[in-house]
Amino acid sequence: MTGPILSLRNLTKVFETDGGPVRAVESVSFDVAAGECFAIVGESGSGKSTIANMILGIYPQTGGEILFEGAPLPRHRLLEHRRAIQLVQQNPLSSLNPRRSIAASLRLALDVHAIGTPADRPRQMSALLAEVGLPESHLNRLPAGLSGGERQRVAIARALACSSRVVVLDEPTSALDVLVQARVLRLLADLRAKRGLTYVFITHDLAIVRNIATRVAVFEKGRLLEIAETERLFANPVHPYTRRLIAAVPVVTEAEATLRDQLKETAND
Repeated sequence: MTGPILSLRNLTKVFETDGGPVRAVESVSFDVAAGECFAIVGESGSGKSTIANMILGIYPQTGGEILFEGAPLPRHRLLEHRRAIQLVQQNPLSSLNPRRSIAASLRLALDVHAIGTPADRPRQMSALLAEVGLPESHLNRLPAGLSGGERQRVAIARALACSSRVVVLDEPTSALDVLVQARVLRLLADLRAKRGLTYVFITHDLAIVRNIATRVAVFEKGRLLEIAETERLFANPVHPYTRRLIAAVPVVTEAEATLRDQLKETAND
């Protein structure tokens, strides 16, 4: 990995509500290295999705700044920024237009970002589907005619259509069953290696994080509690909140069972 492709500096988000201001994210700073899978974990209300939305430019930050390749991202993202930083949402059925064929969804991404030429569109769309493990015949189908895993593969293909460099994955497997989850995670890992992608992986599921992330940032109530390489975080979590999260992760091996018991004890210290 090289230097940071994405940097957050004292990032803060305050929502104004009828009950007064709510600080959803509080002075958060971290770097994401080019080519890594950086996971942001925490329970509901921890601020992880708010951070994702600020990275994407959906929410303006209240304070601080976000840098992409060393330069501050403007409030209104330029086309080049929207092309470089793409999103894969939690529910592929809601993220794809139900009345638009798979070909139309992929073509729209190619047209908006002026990727290639109109004459080259059929080849580009077929190649994108092949890259995510789907046959060309799916181009003529509607989202409702696909399985959940197939729809998520289409959503991934659409994010890759404009040659993105950073992909924000917001709970991308939580709507899938366990077997399909594993297949999609393997696909994501393969694409990251093949394309040199950088992932910002938003999730509450540490069992998934353990298998895909290179580093993990742990959040609670809008605050960054701990950040570490994945192996070190699971072997030696520092913050009691992190210990409680890891203690709840499903056990896979005997060694993990021993660690889980240890963590349950230390989480209460």
